[in-house]
Amino acid sequence: MHIKQLEIAGFKSFVDRSVIHFDHDVIGIVGPNGCGKSNIVDAIRWCMGEQSAKHLRGKAMQDVIFSGSESRSAHGMAEVTITFDNNDREAALALPIEYRDYADIAVTRRLYRDGTSEYEINKAQVRLKDITDLFLGTGVGTKAY
Repeated sequence: MHIKQLEIAGFKSFVDRSVIHFDHDVIGIVGPNGCGKSNIVDAIRWCMGEQSAKHLRGKAMQDVIFSGSESRSAHGMAEVTITFDNNDREAALALPIEYRDYADIAVTRRLYRDGTSEYEINKAQVRLKDITDLFLGTGVGTKAY
């Protein structure tokens, strides 16, 4: 499975919905210090089920939600969606059977300020365990992306 697209909204420094297309084998993200490059890696890791705020460079999980600035108010929710290209039939065999026939697999995670979390696979609500199970055997996960 290869990342096809990443959508980020309200996550750390990504106030507005931002979409990053991974349409080449090698992608480089460059910019000055403090522009949010490492927040992209954090967003991928978080969406794939990371449960440690420390591993996301925060003290509490709510630290991933945009906390506001002089010109923007704080968000009530952070949302990240990773869309994977699932056209490699051999790689698809590592997936749970219910996802093998999809051309794309979209994994979404939302966190609200009250601590409520939501997970989705292809817009169907699932549990964190389902997200973890999706990546088992694929070589993709929170510690190996």
